[in-house]
Amino acid sequence: MDHSFDTIPGSSTAIRAGRSCPLHYHYGPAVFDTEPSEALRNLEVLYVVGGLYGNELALHEVLRLFDQEHGRKRLVFNGDFHWFDTDPATFERIQRAVLAHTALRGNVETELADPAPTDDAGCGCAYPEWVGDGVVERSNRILTRLRSATTAALRAELAALPMWQRADVGALRIGLVHGDAQSLAGWGFAQEHLSQASHREQVREWFSRANVDAFASTHTCLPVFQHLRCADPSSHRWVFNNGAAGMPNLAGDTAGLVTRFSTRPLAGGLSRAGVTHAGIFVDALAVEVDTAEAQRRFLAQWPSGSDAHASYFSRIVDGPSYRLDQVVRLEN
Repeated sequence: MDHSFDTIPGSSTAIRAGRSCPLHYHYGPAVFDTEPSEALRNLEVLYVVGGLYGNELALHEVLRLFDQEHGRKRLVFNGDFHWFDTDPATFERIQRAVLAHTALRGNVETELADPAPTDDAGCGCAYPEWVGDGVVERSNRILTRLRSATTAALRAELAALPMWQRADVGALRIGLVHGDAQSLAGWGFAQEHLSQASHREQVREWFSRANVDAFASTHTCLPVFQHLRCADPSSHRWVFNNGAAGMPNLAGDTAGLVTRFSTRPLAGGLSRAGVTHAGIFVDALAVEVDTAEAQRRFLAQWPSGSDAHASYFSRIVDGPSYRLDQVVRLEN
């Protein structure tokens, strides 16, 4: 979901659907204290693609970039790869391409897969209080409309996807999530929360229970690479939230972003922000597409006056009011 617009501090939370977090979304940090599957261990390159949002052009560009990488590599879609793709043919093409790689469920896929959805979960976004009720209501209706693009077989495929994974790039132990260390739709890795020192103490506790060096997330839809200083300098931790692969993430910049982990530095000038940790290069890799065509495809499914147009089109055109210098955050 996009949470960078129509945010109203102190707004009403009377609307439950879309704000509550279902119990079955929860797992807890200790689940990450395990070894990765064979496909996700000893990697040289890992792409974490969150928030594709049904953008087929962005999908093609991510696959093109990934195809150029060498060595032992893996591409992981960590949720919300569907959202704007209400055309059934587009929905199925995206699902086929995504499931050819490793994929996690986001709240979108989880709610689509539910054979008996309830009004309580709505879109499953678990929106916090600073997001306006209008955004919440529209997201609930978007999810309802998107459900009409699915079939029972497609929904069963989504239901079978995991909520989290573990991966190793070099010696870096990574927890892969859609939301945060506790819940599929958790907001603990939102840039708004990570700006608070008291919340970072909670995140440090999650890391101690998870036994990982980094988390790669999305869900909250604004990018942040948050460093967490620990008592032992050798055990510093990072949260890498890519924002969205299928929408602009920065003011005046129409590119989507994915998180690239690699034992080798990125070549080609597509990094919007990057850090090095434990010998691993981590970049917010730009996903650049034909913006006019992307807007045309969006408007074909969500014209002016529609719910997604009201919530997202200004961001698709201009980007959010979020700056590049806000992305990488180092604790003193």
